[in-house]
Amino acid sequence: MVRIEGIGKNYGALRVLDDVSLNVRKGTVCIIIGPSGSGKCTLLRCVNFLEPYDDGSIFIDEELVGYREENGRRRPRKQREIARMRAQTGMVFQDFNLFTHMTALENVAVAPIKVQGIPWAEANALAEEGLIKVGLKERMYAYPAFLSGGEQQRVAIARALGVQPKVLLLDEVTSALDPERIAEVLEVIRALAEEGLTMLIVTHEIPFAAEIADQVVFLAGGRLVESGGAETLAKPSTERLRTFLGKLA
Repeated sequence: MVRIEGIGKNYGALRVLDDVSLNVRKGTVCIIIGPSGSGKCTLLRCVNFLEPYDDGSIFIDEELVGYREENGRRRPRKQREIARMRAQTGMVFQDFNLFTHMTALENVAVAPIKVQGIPWAEANALAEEGLIKVGLKERMYAYPAFLSGGEQQRVAIARALGVQPKVLLLDEVTSALDPERIAEVLEVIRALAEEGLTMLIVTHEIPFAAEIADQVVFLAGGRLVESGGAETLAKPSTERLRTFLGKLA
């Protein structure tokens, strides 16, 4: 579903991603871990083309992300095409980024209406279904100011799911939450994994990662240092990953 080949990304003279390659099969969960500044969040943003990448290629369902090949040269896609492709990769951020003047239901319904042109009534019905899925049936008409952090993050997940993405990208979605709210959000993600949704997840929640991961990727210094199955978290093969996990413990 996601194929990343030799991705490189620069911020001026700073090389934040350097020759990163990985494949994520349809219906699997890829956990991305690493220290601060390792490039893991930037990698997610490149997959969604919120950040253009300088080298390499990213394919979603065999379609090149952000660029098109023309006469042997790579050219940026038109903004309309980028928006269409971006809708295939729902993204949930560390901060909830909800519209404060909209209810939970309106926050979830707005993307299908604006991005996909779905009629208001149909979008509302889909939004209701999404909020029920994340356990917010009783909070549909609440505004963000009256929702807990965990509830707001679950609204954000429902919003990302509202466009029926091929891939869900989750960027440290529990980092701003207290332990009780973290459990609420992780339970939603666990349920989505059981449904077979393809997900790329940046997280420091290592026990949870070990529970749901089909694939674990460890980045450090912008490079892919180690990758493997969930067992990688219990038996890392590199000293760099052992040191990182030891500090988290």
